[in-house]
Amino acid sequence: MPAPYEAVIFDLLTGLLDSWSLWNRVAGDAETGTRWRHHYLRLTYGIGDYQPYEELVVRAARECRIGEEAGRRLIENWAELKAWPEAKSVLSELKVQVPLAIVTNCSERLGRTAVAKVGVAFDAVVIAERAGAYKPDPRPYRLALDELGVDAERALFVAGSVFDVNGAGALGMPVFWHNRAGLPRPDQGAEALIGEHRSLEPLVEILRS
Repeated sequence: MPAPYEAVIFDLLTGLLDSWSLWNRVAGDAETGTRWRHHYLRLTYGIGDYQPYEELVVRAARECRIGEEAGRRLIENWAELKAWPEAKSVLSELKVQVPLAIVTNCSERLGRTAVAKVGVAFDAVVIAERAGAYKPDPRPYRLALDELGVDAERALFVAGSVFDVNGAGALGMPVFWHNRAGLPRPDQGAEALIGEHRSLEPLVEILRS
């Protein structure tokens, strides 16, 4: 039987990689790292057209009173990012069935480094810098769909953050939320969810059903 979807598109920095640990380590503790990361997310999600990722990371550190040096250390240690333990095996199974893609909020330079950490070749990689905007702006999602040649309703989006649930869902993509931290469901956009789990492993069965 054909797969229920024609492609699977992933968020990278939360959906496939444990970027939280790096932010927390650079910040000094989990509470400070979370505060910094959330402030950075608010900046990117409200910024409009793309502005340099590295500058936003440093700005967020400064505005959180962590210090700009923390932002620079995060960039310097970017290569320490690690994939979630099951990511490579799950994606290797999915790749046999459908094309896989990435849509990520990052710069081209750092994005390519992060993609390599997954250990799987993707059929399309859309990074915010090339798309000209950060998610949940529709431009990055649409660029990935165009490059895959797939309609939104036939592409499953694997969200790492609640913002992706809303952003991908608004374009008509069904969404699987890799909710590693067990966060509450969003007030808006939950109707797009076809699944939610703290692991990527259920995706294998979803693609088989």
